[in-house]
Amino acid sequence: MQNDKLVAPVVKWVGGKRQLLDALLPLLPQEPFPVYCEPFLGGGAMLFRIQPEKAYVNDVNSNLILVYETIRRDVEALITALQGFSNDRETFYAIRGLDRDPQAYASLSDVQKAARLIYLNKTCYNGLYRVNNAGQFNAPFGSYKNPNIVNADTLRAVSAYFNRAEIHFSSEDYAQVLARLPENAFVYLDPPYDPVSDTANFTGYSKDGFGRAEQIRLREQCDELTRRNIRFMLSNSATDFIREQYRDYHITTVKAKRAINSDSTKRGHIDEVVVRNYE
Repeated sequence: MQNDKLVAPVVKWVGGKRQLLDALLPLLPQEPFPVYCEPFLGGGAMLFRIQPEKAYVNDVNSNLILVYETIRRDVEALITALQGFSNDRETFYAIRGLDRDPQAYASLSDVQKAARLIYLNKTCYNGLYRVNNAGQFNAPFGSYKNPNIVNADTLRAVSAYFNRAEIHFSSEDYAQVLARLPENAFVYLDPPYDPVSDTANFTGYSKDGFGRAEQIRLREQCDELTRRNIRFMLSNSATDFIREQYRDYHITTVKAKRAINSDSTKRGHIDEVVVRNYE
């Protein structure tokens, strides 16, 4: 079946790979892989481009996974909910503030929670998903003139793909997902990146962050995948630390556009590495 070009990311996510796909796709395995796995799903640009028939996809952000599950099972209700939002400061901060009252937030339906995340993502500053130490969304209003809050065609196309394919969603530690994979799986790993400077670290995506110890644990998981004859491809920043961690693997350098920076003069191209355990 030919891939549906309308199937595309429904949220803008830190580290999203849409603009890097042309560089990444030629690096995928040439042989077919019956099972695809993406343990750090985020915006899902790779998943939506290749549209595998069987996939295990995971993200530590349970609210994001809820969005995808809601798109699969109740897309029309989600579209209707999104149509009820307006792009103004008062509405934005009212919707953002819903998670300040845990009881009130818990009483929302899955559709309401999913619509809230998409709405905030489309209207907040830089489309940046960021939470504070209490797990509360805290990105400010973006003041965009005409954000595409209700992208109905894309939402319906993604829902159709989710329903025709065998997609297993989860929100757990990525190592648990990797442990369940069969030998014929292919894994694309797009973790939170090693910071290129002391001020570049982005830890607001989840409450726990992803430091050097986690980067080392991830490399150890990649070593384990290799021992199990499971192919993987990993994206990360081109720091000396990452290059050293993966020195025993094939490393390709690609140019990525830095899209999220509070200083617009510092948005430009930066080196990233793509690591593979196959030719």
